[in-house]
Amino acid sequence: MVPAILFVCLGNICRSPLAEAALRAEAEKAGLDIIVDSAGTGDWHVGSPPDPRAQRQALSHGIDISGYRGRQVQAQDFRRFTHVFALDADNLRNLRRIRPADGTAQLRLLMDMVPGREGSGVTDPYYGDEAGFAVTWDDVTRASRAIIMLLQAD
Repeated sequence: MVPAILFVCLGNICRSPLAEAALRAEAEKAGLDIIVDSAGTGDWHVGSPPDPRAQRQALSHGIDISGYRGRQVQAQDFRRFTHVFALDADNLRNLRRIRPADGTAQLRLLMDMVPGREGSGVTDPYYGDEAGFAVTWDDVTRASRAIIMLLQAD
């Protein structure tokens, strides 16, 4: 079965699109065939492109995310994906609340993948400046590398 990974933050315009981009890049480097997507628990940005600062951050690493569009988590996501990673504890709580009884996806906090960062969230850079997006990129890249290592071990 091809691993299918969904990253979830609040609005799906900052953290989760960057996580999606980082994992796609790491999977390509590793030659792994995976499905990657992102979504938000909220509906404010459905259909919107990622925040311009997130787009610039991804572009600084050679990745164009301008075609990504925000979407909200759906019940079928818990069956369609093998892994659903929340980018912070609030979104993890929301995902646990909306997860259908027949949901089969493993549900985890993303930074639990990074030794020493267990239980922590990826800081939301939305209300900050460009530097916050660089920190977010570093976090999601480290977690993506850990996910790739886990998938390669399976």
